[in-house]
Amino acid sequence: MKIIKRENSIFTMSKNHKPVEKINSGETIIFETYDCYNNQIKSENQSFNSIKNELTNPATGPLYIEEAETGDILKIEIIDIKINDKGVMATVPNNGVLGGFFEEPKLKIIPIKNNKAIFNEKIEIPINPMIGVIGVAPKSGEIRTNVPDMHGGNLDCKRIVKGSTVYLPVCTKGGLLSMGDLHAVMGDGEIVICGLEIDGEVTVKVDVIKNKDLPLPMVVEGRHIMTLASKKTLDEASKQATINMYKLLTSELNMDNAEAGMLLSLVGDLKICQIVDPLMTARMEFPKSILDKYNYKMV
Repeated sequence: MKIIKRENSIFTMSKNHKPVEKINSGETIIFETYDCYNNQIKSENQSFNSIKNELTNPATGPLYIEEAETGDILKIEIIDIKINDKGVMATVPNNGVLGGFFEEPKLKIIPIKNNKAIFNEKIEIPINPMIGVIGVAPKSGEIRTNVPDMHGGNLDCKRIVKGSTVYLPVCTKGGLLSMGDLHAVMGDGEIVICGLEIDGEVTVKVDVIKNKDLPLPMVVEGRHIMTLASKKTLDEASKQATINMYKLLTSELNMDNAEAGMLLSLVGDLKICQIVDPLMTARMEFPKSILDKYNYKMV
């Protein structure tokens, strides 16, 4: 199986990046990743100023998918996520929702034992490894890897885990898929700008879907299908994520407009992915069991 080493890191997503590996549609590949601090945190006692900001949020890639053409969809199945035995966190004054309460930066190294994060002598948290950054190159220009948008990017959605499937648009030939920013565990919101940041490796299977129009990005995991949206405000992101799911119901299931709205109000769950990136991300979750009643299967 092909492997993209973590040393192949980028800090922007752009069609101008030269692909470091190529696969055909349907093939499986491994991405090795650094943590979001580029593995720069070695000790809780080191100065936060020693961390080079320009090296944060690296994504491994990009990967060129041979059959991918502009207008296609990438179906990315998360086969496995393996992580290191310790992760790191940081709180920084004036960063994140609680930044105003922190007088000075603090670093924390958290060991992982028996699938639990040992937060302190009293608290052990079950891990749930997830991918923070997963995206493709935009049609033009470049987007920093810490920014989420329609291309994916720093979505910080805790439902992107082993067993989930991510759907992203192909905006340029080959797609140029990259990923990184793994978290051993993270709560919705990521309120201090980090989860339990950790390095590791991700195994994915990538398929090219042609002649299909879906409200992207989308995630399927467990019993839910999700539409994601990233906007300047959480209000805007929440509304767009909801509209995207509504469009899915009306276009793919041919539901009546009013009934689709009523149904979403009854069984749709609007949730926050993160509120700390340059754009805020929300998701609308909808039960797959209802799609089954319409005999609708995701591609």
